[in-house]
Amino acid sequence: MGLLSTLERDGFLTTTVEALVKWAQRNALWPMPLGISCCAIEMMAFAGPRFDVARFGAEVFRFSPRQSDLLIVAGTVTYKMAWVVRKIYDQMPEPKWVISMGVCASTGGMFRSYSVVQGIDLFMPVDVYVSGCPPRPEALIKALMTIQEKIKRSDYRPVLIDAAGRSVEELPQPRRLYLEPKELVHSA
Repeated sequence: MGLLSTLERDGFLTTTVEALVKWAQRNALWPMPLGISCCAIEMMAFAGPRFDVARFGAEVFRFSPRQSDLLIVAGTVTYKMAWVVRKIYDQMPEPKWVISMGVCASTGGMFRSYSVVQGIDLFMPVDVYVSGCPPRPEALIKALMTIQEKIKRSDYRPVLIDAAGRSVEELPQPRRLYLEPKELVHSA
């Protein structure tokens, strides 16, 4: 049994180190769940047995930012809480990705008040937006698959996913600036 007969029988595989690393990253995402309000229930369903997120390699929910590479912000973020969300994001190792789940995290939702941040992209970059109030677990699965495709392509352009789980190609131009947490202090 020489090498030649083994290769003839089993075949061989060639790849690059970069392709192997991308494959490992996209098939072993460890989410950091940040369930703030009602969207957290849908995020729990996403991790449950009915939707089986283990198929995508993301069943290991980590509650330590230093062990996570995917931040799922699910719910309403207030200005007081924005500091904490940004600190968690900053503690995550590179490369890292962010999913903004629900209209409250993405745009402030129905809460047009002085205390609610009108979208988390005011203070941190977002890779995928999931719309809905609350969005279905299928939409969150689609967002996870979109992150996996972004890792595969190494393309980090924000993508919007509607409530039905379809990606919307045309995004409005960014209307916000990335602010540091110290600039989020809101004077009443």
